[in-house]
Amino acid sequence: MSVMVARKKVVRKWEKLPGRNTFCCDGRIMMARQKGIFYLTLFLILGTCALFFAFECRYLAVQLSPAIPVFAAVLFLFAMATLLRTSFSDPGVIPRALPDEAAFIEMEIEATNGTVPQGQRPPPRIKNFQINNQIVKLKYCYTCKIFRPPRASHCSICDNCVERFDHHCPWVGNCVGKRNYRYFYLFILSLSLLTIYIFTFNIVYVALKSLKIGFLNTLKETPGTYPSMSLTVLTVLEVLICFFTLWSVVGLTGFHTFLVALNQTTNEDIKGSWTGKNRVQNPYSHGNIVKNCCEVLCGPLPPSVLDRRGILQQEESTAQEGSCARGPGMQEPSATQGPGQAQEGHSALSPQVPVPSVSDTEMPEEKQRTPGELPVPSPDVGRAEH
Repeated sequence: MSVMVARKKVVRKWEKLPGRNTFCCDGRIMMARQKGIFYLTLFLILGTCALFFAFECRYLAVQLSPAIPVFAAVLFLFAMATLLRTSFSDPGVIPRALPDEAAFIEMEIEATNGTVPQGQRPPPRIKNFQINNQIVKLKYCYTCKIFRPPRASHCSICDNCVERFDHHCPWVGNCVGKRNYRYFYLFILSLSLLTIYIFTFNIVYVALKSLKIGFLNTLKETPGTYPSMSLTVLTVLEVLICFFTLWSVVGLTGFHTFLVALNQTTNEDIKGSWTGKNRVQNPYSHGNIVKNCCEVLCGPLPPSVLDRRGILQQEESTAQEGSCARGPGMQEPSATQGPGQAQEGHSALSPQVPVPSVSDTEMPEEKQRTPGELPVPSPDVGRAEH
């Protein structure tokens, strides 16, 4: 006998979110799918700092000051913390419209634009919005089926609309938007300081060694654990990594410092939104560098609107085989029973259909008998025996 049992399976919202993102730790970590360059970033930072702490820091702490490795460790930990915070957080993804909301927006657009004759291009889907006496256009996203908020843009790599979209950074493996821009800026700033710090003290290390034992002897010096590799070779490797990192990271930090001072995003700067031919003023700038920096770096951080760990309940029906205990009056249905009789027997065993009890008073008159009276056999029984 089969019984249908309905089970409720708990599904988190992050499992059903559209877009090209990956989630870890039950939706707590959100990243882009392309994470190869992010792993390269971790390798370069961890490798360079490991070499510096393993070799140069021990010598410099004895010869100069024990504060050198302490300050380097502080910079390293701060850079790693801001990197992971930038990479693992929601940059400000805007949820896509639900089917009912998308249908309502389509009706609004049709009512505003009217019927477009066949063969003609429909007008652009744009809404005008006023900010600080400045007209800002809200563009319609055909993927997310929404009118994007001001300064938002659709990332083609993550396939999401991001609020105050700055750019997609493969080095951190995530988009940079309203909710993680300050951590991205602090990451590149601390990484610049860490790179300059290691680069400087690597040169100091080689200079101190050369003053004591000479430059050529310094090049030939080898540590006990690595007899085939010179200490200076490792130092030169660190210097080369830091030198090429300086050109990109320090330059990037300077560029974003300029953007923070103007309260502007990389996307707006590339498109020339406020410095184009129209010479439109930036409506988001306060006209003061300090106020702009405070708003971007110290302003309130909005919560995520995705609700990634919210619960969705989905019912799943599964059939399970179960055995039903038979009483003494129950018998197996005979093989000679017809289809109708088998169906009646099955309905009698079903718990949903109660079987009414028939008392003696409800029997026909010819079948009723008084208490103590023996049942009289039917004449048909005698005929059947003959």
